[in-house]
Amino acid sequence: MAADARDRLIGAMSAAPVPVPLADAAGTRDTPRPLVAHGCWYPSADPTGEWVAFICDRTGVPQLWTGLADGSEIHLLDADPDPVTEVSWSPDGRWIAYTVAPGGGEHTRVLCVRPDGTGRRIVAGADAGSSAYLGCWTRDGSAVAVTVAEPPPPTGLTVRTVLPEPSAPDHGTAFGDLPTGWAERDGPATLLGGTGHGQVGPDGSGPDHGTGAPAGHGTGVAGRATDGPVHGTAGPDGEGPGLDGGGSGLDGGAPDRLTAYLVDPSGLGTPVLVAAESGAATLRVCDVSQDGRLALVRRGPRGRREAVVVRTADLATGSVLRVGDGDPWIGRFSQDGRTLWLRSDHERQFAALLAATLDEDGGRVGLSVVAEREGSDLELLAFAEDGRTAALAWNVRGASELETLSLSMAARPRRVPLPHEVVTRITRAGPAGGTVLALSGSQRRPGVWWAPPGGLSARTPWSSRDEDAVPPGRPPVRPVPLRPTARDGVRLGGWYYRAAGRDAGRPGPCVIHLHGGPEEQERPVFDPLYHELLGRGLDVFAPDVRGSSGWGRSFVDADLGTGRFAAIDDVADCAAHVVLDGLADPTRLAVMGRSYGGYLTMASLVWHPELFRTGVAVCGMSDLSTFFAGTEPWIAESAAHKYGHPVRDRELLRSLSPMSRVDALRVPLLAVHGEHDTNVPPGESEQMVRAARERGLPAEMLTLRDEGHEFRRADNRRLFRRTAADWMQRHLGL
Repeated sequence: MAADARDRLIGAMSAAPVPVPLADAAGTRDTPRPLVAHGCWYPSADPTGEWVAFICDRTGVPQLWTGLADGSEIHLLDADPDPVTEVSWSPDGRWIAYTVAPGGGEHTRVLCVRPDGTGRRIVAGADAGSSAYLGCWTRDGSAVAVTVAEPPPPTGLTVRTVLPEPSAPDHGTAFGDLPTGWAERDGPATLLGGTGHGQVGPDGSGPDHGTGAPAGHGTGVAGRATDGPVHGTAGPDGEGPGLDGGGSGLDGGAPDRLTAYLVDPSGLGTPVLVAAESGAATLRVCDVSQDGRLALVRRGPRGRREAVVVRTADLATGSVLRVGDGDPWIGRFSQDGRTLWLRSDHERQFAALLAATLDEDGGRVGLSVVAEREGSDLELLAFAEDGRTAALAWNVRGASELETLSLSMAARPRRVPLPHEVVTRITRAGPAGGTVLALSGSQRRPGVWWAPPGGLSARTPWSSRDEDAVPPGRPPVRPVPLRPTARDGVRLGGWYYRAAGRDAGRPGPCVIHLHGGPEEQERPVFDPLYHELLGRGLDVFAPDVRGSSGWGRSFVDADLGTGRFAAIDDVADCAAHVVLDGLADPTRLAVMGRSYGGYLTMASLVWHPELFRTGVAVCGMSDLSTFFAGTEPWIAESAAHKYGHPVRDRELLRSLSPMSRVDALRVPLLAVHGEHDTNVPPGESEQMVRAARERGLPAEMLTLRDEGHEFRRADNRRLFRRTAADWMQRHLGL
């Protein structure tokens, strides 16, 4: 190992996590009656398959629970009010590891507890300012992998270089044609809609996208609030509206560092370093081979994820292969460590199951396709403990199809019927090959289902019943798929929810709701926000504009650089589609979105000010420059290719920022933000609201206490939904 690399590793080892004992958890605490219509998600089964650890919000906060897979007995294992985000039961059954978000913020820590509630301790993330999240367990359960994002240096110790103002940019090469290396993609991803769309002009604007006032001033920076499982949650794993910048050294400051360790929860063994990277965007240990020689690590920013095989003896890289975004649990080693099963879109439009043949040192000597679907992504992947069978969840135009596949023989996959539209997590349960599924659907809240080998899936008794999804009298609405066409010919997707009671053929008021990411995808699942809006007589159209996942890599990449101007136009084209189809009333349209969807909401209001009567922006970025200045380093590092470099591409970022066109705002605006959001800090909403008020427009801001980028507490989610619906009713004239 080179001397400089060895020095970096020694430096990383100095920050190795040390378990911190806590008071015992609740253990066999009596099960409280549900305070809300609850959801259960993120299951992880014990080695026998009899018990399942999971997240449930029946008390109003997502907490750690355990329950019998085929019985009604459940226990609230940790009654602390900090929301739980990940759960993993150890292979030997001795520990349950889980990630919590103290105070509801974005900094997380990893805890372990014994199944009876004793021995609770912080395994990583106890240090002030640090953040940690879960990786895999070793096969024998002796250690759990954790990734730690170290806190930045104390104030006053960072030396920053003052960068000169950039000279006039060369607009002839400013992303209109997406130069080689911009996305750093392998494979067949192509630019959709033509290379000239949205090319930056001499004034920093695109075609018909002139800028207004200069970029907003002020400090601080500013995403869809959900009930149940959160997808695309921002944090050290790099999911969320990240940009390359922040503390990664791009501004002359000290680079951030992520380090991954194998930690003995009992504290008896010394933590073992698995990987360390400066300026890292993602670092998660996904598997360790049976003999411990090799580790599978996922790293890299969104759109450029890599699966890396690491030799644990010297931390040398054995092989590297591109993998897709989405679920971080990307693969597993075979029992002998000579095959790596991987969910990957390497040189492909859609992710498939690949088999990489490895040599003794983890180098790749062969690669083959094991399972693929034309036009569909392999979205989730889980394996039996013996590694002989796999469960595959395919994303088919937004809905899920599940099948099991033998990896040891040439057999056809076996289809597994699903009672609801979307699978959000798969975990194999017990030596007999059963499966525990987390399901969501348009008619139900998130729940956990038990699928015995060869049998039909059955809802666990402690998951809510479909009829309990909402109070009696107003059943959930089943959406219908739509496929609008953008003005440049690109096909879009989405789901339309029509409010009950309106005569057929009569257009209604409609809210265009925009998801986050940008790489998230609209799925046909029950959303209490939509239910609230529909109950007020409002239709909802939830589209997938370019940049969304589920439609192939070219579609994900279609918003890169100045392609974001086209994504903004997609919102207007989606509104035009539902109007021309006779679904929506053109005089009563609103736009709303969360995270990147919040940004897109503000952008739509200032680029298409004549189209909407109001907007609700939730945790959105209003100025990409101030967003760079305030977001978490690993978020900043995650997605430079999505937006542009904070210095070199300053003009592009200014042109794309809603604050640069705020003079064009014509309608009332409601902004919503969590007070502890360090992904998109609240200043992003504050400066947009302030600018709207200065221009004489009605503008309000709702700040949710004890929340971060995701709204996890039932009372806050309810307040958000009702406030947003009241605002829509008032300004759409209902």
